[in-house]
Amino acid sequence: MIKKDLKKLLLSFNQEDFYKNVDLHIHSYESDGKLSPVEIVKQAKERNLKYIAISDHNSIDAYLNTNILSEEIVIPAVEFDCFYKGTLLHVLGYGIDIDNKELKNICAKTKAGKTFNIIRLFQLRNPKIVIDIIKEAGGIAVWAHPACCWSFSLDKMTRELIEFGLDGMEVYYPYNGLRGILKFYSRNYVLELAEKYNLIKTGGTDSHGRNLLI
Repeated sequence: MIKKDLKKLLLSFNQEDFYKNVDLHIHSYESDGKLSPVEIVKQAKERNLKYIAISDHNSIDAYLNTNILSEEIVIPAVEFDCFYKGTLLHVLGYGIDIDNKELKNICAKTKAGKTFNIIRLFQLRNPKIVIDIIKEAGGIAVWAHPACCWSFSLDKMTRELIEFGLDGMEVYYPYNGLRGILKFYSRNYVLELAEKYNLIKTGGTDSHGRNLLI
């Protein structure tokens, strides 16, 4: 899927889609999820989901090790751990070319780098570099669960990430569990920022378990 078509597709989704039949934030056992990529696709089809994205931490192995990209409902994705101005943040890349050399280079080289939080903290990436590489790989860069990012001004941080090439924000996100505890801003504020800066609005459940959450 070329970037132009993907952008059009993402812009076509609304809040109802993300709550009922589109899940663009799922983790497989290639990072810290429980299901295999094939099992995720199977469940998604059984639930009549329109589109899904397996966005494993620092890994595209879900796509390299399977043929799930042949499925029309699958959008290739990845979620990178980043660090910027004292803040941990995650950047999602959608529609990326999984054969892109630079993208592969910034992916984790060990299972621990894709799985364990402590190990991942020592492998944080610069968001500008990550966004540049996502764009070079033909992808769209989206800020994952931004309400969890501590910043004196989320507005200012949003502007700075836009200068780096950020395309969108994950607006429709459940903020359950630990993400709910570490939430510093409201969903409504994230929505306001996305609309203020004309960013693509995405969503996903951040599913890690043995059953998809929608």
